[in-house]
Amino acid sequence: MFNGEATSRKTAEDLDANDPLAKFKDQFVIKDPQVCYLDGNSLGRLPKPTVKAINDLLDEWGTELVDGWSHWIDEAQPTGDLIGRAALGAAAGQVLAVDTTSVNFFQLCSAAIMARPNRNKIIIDSSNFPTDRYILEGIARDRNLELITLDNDGAGGPGAQPIHNKKELITAEALEPFLSEDVALVTLQAIHYRSGSRPNIKAITDLCRKYGILVVWDCSHAIGAIELNLDAQGVDLAIGCTYKYGNTGPGGTAWLYVNKSIQKELRVPIQGWFAQKDQFAMGPFFEPADDIRRFQIASPSIMGMRAIQASFGMIEEATIKAIEHKANVGTELMIALFDAWLAPLGFELLTPRNPKERGGHITIGHPEAKLIATAMRILKKVVPDYRTPDSIRLAIAPLPTSFVEVYDGFLRLKELVETKQYLEIEDNGSRVT
Repeated sequence: MFNGEATSRKTAEDLDANDPLAKFKDQFVIKDPQVCYLDGNSLGRLPKPTVKAINDLLDEWGTELVDGWSHWIDEAQPTGDLIGRAALGAAAGQVLAVDTTSVNFFQLCSAAIMARPNRNKIIIDSSNFPTDRYILEGIARDRNLELITLDNDGAGGPGAQPIHNKKELITAEALEPFLSEDVALVTLQAIHYRSGSRPNIKAITDLCRKYGILVVWDCSHAIGAIELNLDAQGVDLAIGCTYKYGNTGPGGTAWLYVNKSIQKELRVPIQGWFAQKDQFAMGPFFEPADDIRRFQIASPSIMGMRAIQASFGMIEEATIKAIEHKANVGTELMIALFDAWLAPLGFELLTPRNPKERGGHITIGHPEAKLIATAMRILKKVVPDYRTPDSIRLAIAPLPTSFVEVYDGFLRLKELVETKQYLEIEDNGSRVT
């Protein structure tokens, strides 16, 4: 796309001048304009509308006290509809804004397994996010199931099996030999958290459906960066966070998606009172609601709801189609700069070059990645994140990140490694990378 023009700063400046999403950058709190923040795939910036939304909620709480629950109590549902409408391609009544990604993952995986009671196998991949792997290992242990880990990164895991892949990416063709009518559940990532690879959601979901298998998609590193089109792709179940490209703040409320076609079929293991059909009857027996509320456990975080409403309102205004386009162009610019500047310095590209096979971040490898990532922050005011054992993730968050910010960040990284300045830095000792 860029050829040699990528190394000219004017290319990035021209992209910004013609970017319909450029106006959104001013809607974020940016304390130091010299910082190149390329870690929006890990934690998004703070939207200015969120500050107002939270302050308004504090006024509500102070004024209304417990009477506020008359309109707070069901906010998880319309807020979920907003997430679905703005970012997931999901019709109303299928998304809840609730709890954490981990809790929602446990709930939906358990529900899928219970819906296939005579099946004894469940499948995950070794490059999946650690929480997902650990939770599924616990479910397998507690339910006496066989866990198969598709070893697509060489790390192994419980029941590890080799599988053909390219940069962690698993295709439907590579997956099929592991499928049978004894498999209850497959769970994969919509965007691989480490490599940034993007599988074909529809092809895999359709294939698993042939065997009667339910699939839970973890969309944490995808939502707010790409079009997911969950309804159109025939997805049954999905979960994800909101604090990465969704910009809802550290530990922001998560979400779950259950397609209407299977809502009445599923039962979750944590039967909370918010899922009770006649909630305020406080009855002696549990009778689940008939709609998406049957997947809610307890009181929603109203502060979390308001942060979602503010930030996903921006996503809806921008449109997820325009956001994905900017992510594609931004990661293409990153790859062009990688080829020109970083490959000659010993870096390796760990993300697919095909824009249809990646999301909003790329990953680069280097034997001294951890030290380089630390030095980028301290010496160059560039914020990436490091992932063990030897990779650095770099993202364009399409609403708050400019193309010039990407360009400058890569130029500073090039200069840092060329001069070997990073060797002056000691490991900062933080366990957070």
